Amino acid sequence: MSFRNGLASLLRPEDSVLVLIDHQPYQLANVNSHEPQMVINNTAGLAKAAKAFDVPTILTSVVAERGGLLFPQITDVFPGHKVIDRTFINTWQDRKVVDAVKATGRKQLVIAGLWTEVCVAMPAIQALGEGWDVTVVTDASGAVSVEAHEVAIQRMIAAGANMMTWLAVAAEWQRDWARTEQAAKLTEVVTQHAGGSGIAFLWEQQLLNTPAPSTRA
Repeated sequence: MSFRNGLASLLRPEDSVLVLIDHQPYQLANVNSHEPQMVINNTAGLAKAAKAFDVPTILTSVVAERGGLLFPQITDVFPGHKVIDRTFINTWQDRKVVDAVKATGRKQLVIAGLWTEVCVAMPAIQALGEGWDVTVVTDASGAVSVEAHEVAIQRMIAAGANMMTWLAVAAEWQRDWARTEQAAKLTEVVTQHAGGSGIAFLWEQQLLNTPAPSTRA
């Protein structure tokens, strides 16, 4: 077994490509591994982080006329972005998606989708077998049960996949707070989507901008 370690194993925005798979109403209706609103929030945060770091993002759905359109919280991040609609359950068997990924020239493949055990596991395992560096964003994905999600994660780890949460991905893309332009964009994403961390940041800014009360001798 080879281990993923060393500086070169970390995600780099200039080498990453994000594929968001089947974040659709039908799939969301039977997500039971996570609170559904959290999946929407986390996926939107991941999408906005990718945009902040200029990471190419491929959007894909499966039989959208029956399963529904991708969540507007995602498509609104990429206005005018073409969504690739498939019939293949396994995204990596759809040449349009694979060709779009290959056209970016990047090899760090970052995937999130619904459901983890089906529409994430299949392409992740196939892409790994073809030599891709695959990271699965677990909290921007969801499964029909906690067991299904956990077993899928174990299966993909055994195949060589890297597992991360969306905020960890964003932080790894940032890497250095000296990247001030991206830091400002990331701060906005954290404020909107990182829950308590975002609220704590706003509170910190409030305190820093509140004059100290004057004291009298």
